[in-house]
Amino acid sequence: MKKVRKQTVLSFILIPMLLLSMLAMAPATTNAEADLGLTVDAAILIDADTGKILYEQNAETALGIASMTKMMTEYLLLDAIEDGSITWDQQYNVTEYTYKVSQNRLLSNVPLRADGTYSIKELYEAMAIYSANAATIAIAETIAGTEAEFLKLMNKKAEELGLENYKFVNSTGLNNSDLQGMHPAGTGENDENVMPARSVAKLAYHLLKDHPDMLETAKIPKKVFREGTSDAIKMSNWNFMLPGLVYAYEGVDGLKTGTTDFAGHTFTGTAKRGDTRLIAVVMKAVDSKGVGSYKARFDATAKLFDYGFGQFSKVELVPANYKFDEQKSIAVTKGKEDAVNIAIKEPISVMIKTTEKDLYVPKLTLETEELEADVEANQVVGQAVVEISEGTDYGYIDGSQIVADVVTTEAVERAGKVSLFFQGIANFFGNLWSGVFGFAHISNK
Repeated sequence: MKKVRKQTVLSFILIPMLLLSMLAMAPATTNAEADLGLTVDAAILIDADTGKILYEQNAETALGIASMTKMMTEYLLLDAIEDGSITWDQQYNVTEYTYKVSQNRLLSNVPLRADGTYSIKELYEAMAIYSANAATIAIAETIAGTEAEFLKLMNKKAEELGLENYKFVNSTGLNNSDLQGMHPAGTGENDENVMPARSVAKLAYHLLKDHPDMLETAKIPKKVFREGTSDAIKMSNWNFMLPGLVYAYEGVDGLKTGTTDFAGHTFTGTAKRGDTRLIAVVMKAVDSKGVGSYKARFDATAKLFDYGFGQFSKVELVPANYKFDEQKSIAVTKGKEDAVNIAIKEPISVMIKTTEKDLYVPKLTLETEELEADVEANQVVGQAVVEISEGTDYGYIDGSQIVADVVTTEAVERAGKVSLFFQGIANFFGNLWSGVFGFAHISNK
């Protein structure tokens, strides 16, 4: 019996110790970064329709963005095309600056002739497909006169979009040291553009919202610059996730790669499946050995897309005409009825993890506690949003939420003169009664 007791006591001591050691050895899986296993300095994934953030990792740290900068140059060009200040067939005369930069084939470039003229359309295609740097500078000069003046427009647009913690020193994303001493005035000779992943995603989000047709060019895998001439040069898209290219991913049709020694291998990608479009940003991607590569950035992007398309779906959390149990109506004064029913006018649909649907609850905010008749049907009286009760919700890329109007569900006509007279009397005596007994209540204290 003594031997059995000793073993029993020993078991009670050893079992908890064993369990604690097993827990200590178990890999941590409580954070999203460990789950996705991304080897990047920063990353973010958003729903391109609503801007809802589905995942982020170190997304607020400013890092090198390299040629992802060109999304801003594209934005400003497409704005100029839209307002008519620039046209696609407008001709650009090559400057000394763009000529010299274009001759550096170690950079991504289409060679420009010193005495050549080029249409804005072909320069745009060279920029969007081949990330051609001199072509990008040419566009900046066309819009603003000089690249230094163009920087002012870049900063103005960034402020307008609400981008944060950014710095632009040129229109291309190159290191200024690659610009042969001709970098924009007021910038350092070794400066480079920086921006956090969250701001890069916001830039891409608004670019697609305002100029969705730009994907028609961004998705072109290969094109010949100046085809049929002695200057013809094959342009292959650096976005290797496009259909038919080496890291093809279903649904990818944009957006912009970037690579410099400072920024590493970066990428802003977008993909659409069914009615869902996602935007992913990865910055300074490396492989398992810590070495940056094209494959590393596209592998990381694929993981983000797999996560987004696999784990999330657009769910109708609140149907149209939804009524809040705690507030089904609001008071009406001077009306034939003393209250009017209220409900959410339009349904609220949000991109969420399908397993978390029950964690989201609608919240009501009223603009007024009562209305005065006449009251019209569909009169806005407040707003509703959905909030998560527990778990992780990163919010939206532009800081807002999906809001639905709360409206009256029927009209309430104004009461007639006789009814209003008796309502007035009732209110008078009601207020008098409350005043008297309210005073008595205070006096008894």
